[in-house]
Amino acid sequence: MKAKRHAEILSIIQEYDIETQDQLLDKLREKGMKSTQATISRDIKELHLVKELTGQGTYRYAVSERKSSLNVAGRLNNIFRESVTTFDSAQNIVVLKTMPGLASAACSALDGMQLPNMVGSLAGDDTAILIMRTTKDAEDLCLSIVKMLDKLEN
Repeated sequence: MKAKRHAEILSIIQEYDIETQDQLLDKLREKGMKSTQATISRDIKELHLVKELTGQGTYRYAVSERKSSLNVAGRLNNIFRESVTTFDSAQNIVVLKTMPGLASAACSALDGMQLPNMVGSLAGDDTAILIMRTTKDAEDLCLSIVKMLDKLEN
């Protein structure tokens, strides 16, 4: 039963962006599997699931690449928070201003977040441009950046 539940959990987190244990429990119930929050919590530890940042500024469960790995999403957030000072968009381009020498680190952090609508990034010393597919994608990214920076400051 445990192996089947573990397989189902892995399937669910690949198919859906699951942010909480309650959401995971609900999806398991939809699939006809009964469980408790305490069991889900143990399963998460046993499966080495971690929360990672999505391109929308929210978190979701994912399988850790290494059992002893550090929280990569947290490290990316720290890099981003420490480097970005301001940002703005112009049509489908987002311009980031960073502390001197940190534009490349900010781009690398965003590249690591695997934003679905980002075509590419280019970094100088203290300025980076992010090329998005559409103007709306650039505006959405700016809103996500506000949320990411706000979450990190609280």
